[in-house]
Amino acid sequence: MRSLFRFLPICILFLSSCNSSKNVTYFQDIPLEQNISIVKSSDIKVMPKDLISIVVSSKNPELAALFNLPKVSYQAGSATSNESTANQILGYTVDSGGNIDFPVLGSIHVAGLSKEQLASMIKERLVKESLVNDAVVTVDLLNLKISVLGEVKNPGKYSIDRDQITLLEAISMAGDLTIYGKRNGIMIIREAGGNRITYKMDLRSSETFSSPAYYLRQNDVIYVEPNNTRAGQSSINENNVKSVSLWMSIASFATTLAVLIFK
Repeated sequence: MRSLFRFLPICILFLSSCNSSKNVTYFQDIPLEQNISIVKSSDIKVMPKDLISIVVSSKNPELAALFNLPKVSYQAGSATSNESTANQILGYTVDSGGNIDFPVLGSIHVAGLSKEQLASMIKERLVKESLVNDAVVTVDLLNLKISVLGEVKNPGKYSIDRDQITLLEAISMAGDLTIYGKRNGIMIIREAGGNRITYKMDLRSSETFSSPAYYLRQNDVIYVEPNNTRAGQSSINENNVKSVSLWMSIASFATTLAVLIFK
């Protein structure tokens, strides 16, 4: 009986560790050393309110300059020049109707197009209208941002410098989930075409990779739900009841008391 009480705290700690591991380990069902087909990511499309850069190049720089916005060497809101922003190209803000006002060509509908599609369309028009016969058009999205909220180490808004970013990369940028984040409570909130859609993902499952929200889009919001322990901390009484350390202390006290009684 005395030995049983001595091992009681160890058993409680072991059971708590098993339960914690099951709740926090990522991709528990992923097969090892097997080839798995990768879901093809879709290109990010231009959306209203996006800021895009369109640069036209040609063997004749003066001719191409007619279709490029001027370069600036100042920072918005500052009266003095700033070397870090020198030679930055201004961008086009897509209006609520999905259009931009492009030099010479006038109003162009760009919403719903990928970068490659937009560049191809502008090049085709420049050549077709004999404006720039050897045009090379480069399109970039300048305001790609995502927001990460909830139980992560560094919540906030993050700028991304490439068109393809995954949910795992976004979580890494935010410093990973805290121990209080629900691995099966990851919500991705996405707005597109006047609609809002919410996806819920479980990082403990390999099905994460096949979700349509695994590859993020501009302005996506990732929210990590708190687990029961974190939620319980909103109430002191509930937190005390659910605290593993408290139960271990109670068990240790009970063991010591039982040993004294038997002696």
